[in-house]
Amino acid sequence: MQRNKYIAARLQEVLIDGYWIANTNYKSQIQNLSYDHAYYKIGTLHSIAELIFHINNYLEGLLRAFETGSLDISDKFSFDLSPETSAASWQNLIGQFHSNSRKFVQYIEQMDDQLLDLDFIDPKYGTYLRNIEGVIEHAYYHLGQISLIRKLLNV
Repeated sequence: MQRNKYIAARLQEVLIDGYWIANTNYKSQIQNLSYDHAYYKIGTLHSIAELIFHINNYLEGLLRAFETGSLDISDKFSFDLSPETSAASWQNLIGQFHSNSRKFVQYIEQMDDQLLDLDFIDPKYGTYLRNIEGVIEHAYYHLGQISLIRKLLNV
């Protein structure tokens, strides 16, 4: 299997429909979650909505970077979710997340395998492969947080 196909399958697994590593995925964690639960804050933990916003921010930013060759996302703003907390805002965020997840997986799946070894935007960021693997690791990290928050919320 080509590396790009393998990596796309790993992304698909964590974001959309896999169960092998964490026995869950983002889609199954958020698909039937009410907006009340999604935006609920437990102590100093991020809400599930903030975590989805955060991951979506990176997916969206990397998709833009793939298209433009310019990386314009910043950790500084990666949790700046609008304070609006309605069922409509939650469904909009879920829709954006699912759309960007699918686009990201498809982009990686169609990526030229040799591109994976090239520098991503600037040599200081490492290779495309390193950055895409970072997305997978980052996604699993926050998926674990979402799973734990759901358990604390008893949902």
